[in-house]
Amino acid sequence: MPGVSRPQPTGKRGRPPLVLREDVRLTQAVKRRVGGRVVGVAVRPVVGEPVACPYCVHAERLNGVLRDRLNALTRKTHAFAKKPTSWEALVRLCLFEHNWMRPHRALRERVGGLPGGRRYRPRTPAMAIGLAEHVWSWEEFLSFRHYQYKRE
Repeated sequence: MPGVSRPQPTGKRGRPPLVLREDVRLTQAVKRRVGGRVVGVAVRPVVGEPVACPYCVHAERLNGVLRDRLNALTRKTHAFAKKPTSWEALVRLCLFEHNWMRPHRALRERVGGLPGGRRYRPRTPAMAIGLAEHVWSWEEFLSFRHYQYKRE
């Protein structure tokens, strides 16, 4: 399934025009704003039939986070993973940091009585779904016993 279009030969000189395949779908998200805030989003098909889940923002956000934090995914770098085990460790560490140690602004919680006149309590994705009660620190992560290995 390479590419979204295929050339249609016409018998004339030059590059043939590209024609979209039948299974290509394209949607457009139209945001409605009031006073600078998004109050609604309407999704409309542009090419092909409407799709069930038109947003891939979560997958793209995760790809961006991994590219941003893992030098092994950038071009022309000296930081690469030679073994699958080191690659898995890099990705797991990055995902743990993203979900447990880094508060996300969109997940913050409005709380009264915080010190320093703050109005919002920072939350991580792990806190938002109830897996953690606080933002983890690197010291806490590195001293936590993750697995129990049996010596043989």
